[in-house]
Amino acid sequence: MSGATSILPCPWAGVFPAVTTQFDADLAVDLPATAAVQCALVGAGVHGLVVLGTCGENNSLAAEEKRAVLGAAVGAAAGRIPVIAGVSELTTGAAVRFARDAESAGADGLMVLPAMVYVPTPAELEAHLRAVAAATRLPIMLYNNPPAYRAAIELDTLTRLADVTNIVALKESTADSRRFTDVFNACGERYTLFAGLDDLAFEGLALGASGWVSGLTNAFPRESLALYEALRAGDLARARALYRWFMPLLHLDAGHDLVQAIKLAEQVMGRGSERVRAPRRPLEGARRTQVMGLIERAAATRGELPL
Repeated sequence: MSGATSILPCPWAGVFPAVTTQFDADLAVDLPATAAVQCALVGAGVHGLVVLGTCGENNSLAAEEKRAVLGAAVGAAAGRIPVIAGVSELTTGAAVRFARDAESAGADGLMVLPAMVYVPTPAELEAHLRAVAAATRLPIMLYNNPPAYRAAIELDTLTRLADVTNIVALKESTADSRRFTDVFNACGERYTLFAGLDDLAFEGLALGASGWVSGLTNAFPRESLALYEALRAGDLARARALYRWFMPLLHLDAGHDLVQAIKLAEQVMGRGSERVRAPRRPLEGARRTQVMGLIERAAATRGELPL
């Protein structure tokens, strides 16, 4: 593609948990607990942190809370692994301002979403993404999740955005594994792809994605890293065994209550709290019983895995 030689190289690959934000009993941001979760993931060997994404409850946080959570992540990573900050705002102007804030706070990159609530035309979405990219020198991962955010980054849009030198990656969260090949066929190696749905991680990585932005890694980092390493090594038998064990949990990442389910898994595994900020509520009733069963079954059988 024209201008490809000036595109920033993508510095990211591997397993990047979409880190949760922790709250205290009054549902204020618990910054020490949030930092502890971040540090524990760094210590587990993940390849990067994505903060202030869906699992980070970005849109439930005030601007100063977002800056504090990002600052904690930069401190937890301490330059050892990259920190990518979600940019998820109601307007383009607010997204531009937060992109600049994130760069000033020491983020290594941005994960940029469409503007929230409003459903844009393709031209409006492209203009939004260009504006945020123009506001920062940081490398950018676009986040395509039409089921959740009602705006699709179409192949034509990706082709047009190829001239934006700091848009380097795409987190792909459509529930269709064919999309990875379609993006490669349309754009070649222009964008580094990341699997964005946990229950399509195997397929995405096998089809050429370089990394995985993962929810369940928050609760099961060792197993997530083992799956990634098995696929990278071409050990499909081991990867299939890990994926089959993991899949009942990974399906939780595709549900509307993914944040509550992932935080409950964190709590059960001793890695965080299930507290969420309204309008979300912790799981209850039959759904809680169902999810608890999945988590407890996984915890009880993880010792049998080929780690």
